[in-house]
Amino acid sequence: MHLLTFLIVGVIAGWLAGMLVSGGGFGLIGDLIVGVVGSFIGGFLQPHIPIHVGSAIVNEIVFAVVGAVILLLALRLLKRA
Repeated sequence: MHLLTFLIVGVIAGWLAGMLVSGGGFGLIGDLIVGVVGSFIGGFLQPHIPIHVGSAIVNEIVFAVVGAVILLLALRLLKRA
């Protein structure tokens, strides 16, 4: 995936993950960074989960959101501890 597309997908994923996961967020910039890192996680998970949703870009956004939600939940668990 092109770097600019990767960053845009990560930003969208971070924003959506921040909206989906309830509780105190990490702020706009923090959620966007989590989205970019979460898209790495989603990219790692994608070959192992045989689900395809819509077009290629929609599929990338879905997996990036899933990765960002996983990362946000893990970070919030660590923040509580």
